[in-house]
Amino acid sequence: MPLGLLYLGLTLLGALQTQAQDSAPNLIPAPPPSRVPLQQGFQDDRFQGKWYVVGLAGNAVRKEEQGQFRMYSTTYELKEDHSYNVTSTLLRDQGCDHWIRTFVPTSQPGQFTLGNISSYPKIQSYIVRVAATNYSQYAMVYFKKASENREYFKITLYGRTKELTPELKERFIRFAKSLGLTDDHIIFPVPIDLCIDN
Repeated sequence: MPLGLLYLGLTLLGALQTQAQDSAPNLIPAPPPSRVPLQQGFQDDRFQGKWYVVGLAGNAVRKEEQGQFRMYSTTYELKEDHSYNVTSTLLRDQGCDHWIRTFVPTSQPGQFTLGNISSYPKIQSYIVRVAATNYSQYAMVYFKKASENREYFKITLYGRTKELTPELKERFIRFAKSLGLTDDHIIFPVPIDLCIDN
């Protein structure tokens, strides 16, 4: 009998370890910002305004979310100190959800940090880097967040409209893969009208 309990205990322990590993998968390491291009001659006034999230890639993004992940919008409002008030609007549980934060410019034009980071106790660092944009049609933006001793990164393909050309989507896929991501880490959210057009 004691031996049977020991085996049962070891089996349960093994199952718990497997569950813990599944819930915290090994993340693809975040590339340092120096490996990510930076839009030359970044013009903060031209970048402001509404963007739709047309593509999303990252080390915590999963391909199986494709088809369920709904498009959201992000609006950059330029302030006098050259920081942005950034509002993301998404549909959640049939209601409109707004997430507001501040991006503060660094010494490199086109690169930002999260303002008032102390109000986010779990976040140790947060970098935003505009990798490429033509301001009127698309932008590719790199985000890197260190939280609870793990590094997460994502690349967002923004569009001024909800549809972008296949060539731009392909360029986005190549960019994501150049940073170590695979097809399993790249999704194109489903366009919606609710909330994000206001």
